[in-house]
Amino acid sequence: MMTMHRTAWWFGVLMTGAASPMAAQSPIWTSELASLETKSAPLAGTLVVPTGVVRPPLAIIIAGSGPTDRDGNQAMLRPNNLKQLAEALAERGVASLRYDKRGIGGSVGAATSEADLRFDMYADDAAAWVLKYRADPRFGPLVIIGHSEGSLLGMLATQRAPADGFVSVAGIARRADRVLHDQMAVQLAPSMLAQADSVLASLAAGKTVDNSPPMLASLFRPSVQPYVISWFKYAGNVEIARLRVPTLIVQGTSDIQVAPAEADSLKLALPSAQLLVFAGMNHVMKSTPPGRAEQMFAYTDPTVPLTAGLADSVAAFVKRVRR
Repeated sequence: MMTMHRTAWWFGVLMTGAASPMAAQSPIWTSELASLETKSAPLAGTLVVPTGVVRPPLAIIIAGSGPTDRDGNQAMLRPNNLKQLAEALAERGVASLRYDKRGIGGSVGAATSEADLRFDMYADDAAAWVLKYRADPRFGPLVIIGHSEGSLLGMLATQRAPADGFVSVAGIARRADRVLHDQMAVQLAPSMLAQADSVLASLAAGKTVDNSPPMLASLFRPSVQPYVISWFKYAGNVEIARLRVPTLIVQGTSDIQVAPAEADSLKLALPSAQLLVFAGMNHVMKSTPPGRAEQMFAYTDPTVPLTAGLADSVAAFVKRVRR
């Protein structure tokens, strides 16, 4: 979105970030730059392929909300979790494609004006990546992995393109306006929360507002409201129930942004899905204490490893999926 980026919703902070698009190599896997043509400009991504594996399964990884780049980073938040996941999957024989969304990092040229951006654009972009790599003879089954907001986008993409499986990591089941209320309720004074709730109710009803609280401008500025309205149309528990592919739901008990109850609700909506809950795992897939202050190191230190067993479990699921 040019120099304007969507709000980093889960923290209520406006940040910008860029991915490092340099290709890397390892004896276990190789990494190459990837590109997807769009009507405006290409989207940029990174393809990681395990060495010596014939037609490995491919995971397409969708990042979460705000200006989160393909590696899972923002300007001041650098968990590097999506890059870590991609490389850990490669070590386990699973290829992956992760990418910068429109207006972010290497995909900045594909930006539209913030006022013109809609949630479905991101879902369509994810589906287009699926179509591109579905036709690539190097790969076998294709699975979408969506993290946080990327979970809902992944559900929509799985419906729109021929993915063979789906993984939700820290995804929400309820409509986002209800989750945002819960997040703000622990951070805002009652009077400010009442104002925020009024705006949320209007946007959920499909109506923009002229006078949002100045303190919440990063969340409710006029240019972002059409996007928020388009986002609020969808609920994870509705969309996951539409899936007809093998599905894995992953959640951590130390997640301060998405409550474990959201994963339970997703499982209830799709009983055939497998649910894995990792004790002590937080929102960025790192093992931490449950408190907000006590786990912020995992958001800012890219060397903190992923929760033990996470990559093993996701890789095992992906490798069981059949085309």
